[in-house]
Amino acid sequence: MLLPSQNLKKKYGAKWALVTGSSSGIGKELARTLLKQELDVILVARDEPLFGDTVAELSQQFPSRKVVRVNANLSDGTGVWMEGVKAAVGDNDVQCVFLNAGYILTGMFEQNAVGAHLANLHCNLTSNIWLSHFFYERMLAKQLRGCIVFTSSSASYIPNPFAVMYGATKSGVSAFAASLACEARPRGIHVHSIHPSPVNSRFTAGGGNQVQQRKIEAMAAFYKFASGPEVLPQKFLSHIGRGAIVADLGGVSVGLRLVIQLLGYNTMALLTALTAHLTPDYQTHVSKTKKA
Repeated sequence: MLLPSQNLKKKYGAKWALVTGSSSGIGKELARTLLKQELDVILVARDEPLFGDTVAELSQQFPSRKVVRVNANLSDGTGVWMEGVKAAVGDNDVQCVFLNAGYILTGMFEQNAVGAHLANLHCNLTSNIWLSHFFYERMLAKQLRGCIVFTSSSASYIPNPFAVMYGATKSGVSAFAASLACEARPRGIHVHSIHPSPVNSRFTAGGGNQVQQRKIEAMAAFYKFASGPEVLPQKFLSHIGRGAIVADLGGVSVGLRLVIQLLGYNTMALLTALTAHLTPDYQTHVSKTKKA
C-alpha cells in the first residue's frame, strides 16, 4: 500500500516516544525521525560505546529535544531491566512505542547452548511482552491514543533452518501484534508488526550481542538486495493506524509472502524439510561442533 508518511506528534497529540534497539540501524533511524517530528525520545539499548555515540549524536543534532538513554540487556528474561525503563519514563506520557530490538542466532539448533537460545528468545520476544504490557496499560489508564509498533521479519512466515529461534520468535511477535491490534484499535491504540526486507546494519553480526555467528549463504543471497536503514522510518510511519496491521515492506518480504500464499505454509515446510540437506548451508553446518 502506497501511503505518505505522517507526523505522530500531530496524530496522537504525543510528546514522548520510546525506541528499543536504538544504538544503530533501524532503531537509530526511527529515533532520528521521531526527534525530527519534535517528540522527546527514550532510547533503550545494550550498554556499549556505540550506544553512547548515538545518544551524543542525536542530542547534538536535536538540542531542543530530550534524548534519554536507558541501558538494558533485553536478553535477561527476569525483566529486571524494566526498572530502568520505568525510572526514565517517570510521569511522562509515552504514546509512541517502537519495539525494534532483536538479533539472529545462526547454526544448527544443537550447536548453540540452550542458554544462548533462551537469551535470543527473551530479546526478540519476551522483552516485547514486558514493554508493550507496561505502556499499553498506562495508555489505557489515561485514555491516551497512541501506537505500539514491532519490528518483525518475513522469517515469521517461512521455515528457518539454521536460525530456528529467530523464525520462532518473529512468528510470536507478529501473531501477538495481530491479536493485540484487535483489542487495541477500538480503544485508540494502533498496534502493528512490520516486516522489512533485508537492511544493511549490525543485525547479521549479532546486533551488538556477544554471539558468534555462522554464515548462512541463503541469507547472504537475500542481503544482496538490502537497503540502508534510513529509508525505513517513513515507511513504518506510513502504515500506523491506516495501513496493514502486519505489513511487508520491500521486494524480498513481499516476494516471500507471495510464495507462501501460492504454496501454503504446510507445503513450504514439507518442501524445505525434504530438501534442506541438499543445500550448501546444511553441508557446511552439519559437521560443526557445539559452541561454548
